[in-house]
Amino acid sequence: MPLTTNLILQLHQTVFQYLPGDGGQWKSIDNEIIERLEDGTRRLRFRPVPSIATPQAMGDLVAGWQLAHVAPASDALVLTTLLVLDFLCIHPFRDGNGRVGRLLTLLALYQAGYEVGRYISLERVIEESKDTYYEALEASSQHWHEGSHNPFPWMRYFWGTLLRSYKEFEERVGHIVPGRGSKSKQVRETVMRQGTPFSISEIERQCPGVGRDMIRLVLRQLRDEGLVASSGVGRAAKWRRSN
Repeated sequence: MPLTTNLILQLHQTVFQYLPGDGGQWKSIDNEIIERLEDGTRRLRFRPVPSIATPQAMGDLVAGWQLAHVAPASDALVLTTLLVLDFLCIHPFRDGNGRVGRLLTLLALYQAGYEVGRYISLERVIEESKDTYYEALEASSQHWHEGSHNPFPWMRYFWGTLLRSYKEFEERVGHIVPGRGSKSKQVRETVMRQGTPFSISEIERQCPGVGRDMIRLVLRQLRDEGLVASSGVGRAAKWRRSN
C-alpha cells in the first residue's frame, strides 16, 4: 500500500468505523494539544496546523515522503521517525491522531523490512512509556512551525522504543525450544547452503513463510558462532559463510 493522503484517511475511517465521530475526514476546526496537570489546571503543549491549512500540509507531507523515500541515500529508520513526528505536529484529525500515527509507523516499518510489530505490540510499548513519549514529542515540536525544531529527542525516543521491542522479541524467541523442522532450523540450513555472498532478501525468498525478523535473528546467532560474516549496512548488506 503506497502512502497517500487517501490511505491515511482510510486508516482513520477504519479506526472510527464503530465509534461516533467524523472518521475519514480532516479536522474541520482548529485543535490544540493540552496537558492536564495534577492540580487540575491545563497547559498548552502545542498548537498544530490550522484546520484550513491541514489538507495542504498533509499533501506536502506525503509528497515529501515519496520524494525522500526513493532517494539513494535515504534511511528508512530516519524517514519513518520524521514522518510520524510531522504527522503528529500537523495533527490532521479531531481525534485519533495517535492511533493513526502508530498505524503509519507500522506501515512504514513493514515496507522497510522491519517487522517486529507483527510479534510485539508497539502500541503497548508506547503506552508503557507514555510520559517519555509526550516529553520527547513536546521537545521536538518546539519551533516546528518555523522549521527550526530539534527532531533528536523524538528520534531517540522512537529508536529506543524500537530497540526495546526487538529486545523483547529476541528474549521471547530465546525461550522457545526449536523443534524438528522449525523455522530457525530451516533458515540455518538455507544459509549454510549458500556458496556466494547473499542478502537477507535472498534467504527470505528461499524460506517462504519465515519472517525477516527471524532471519535476522538466526544470522546474528550464526555470526556469533563464527559461521557467517557480513559486509555493508542496511539494504546493501551482504552476508557470506566463513570458511
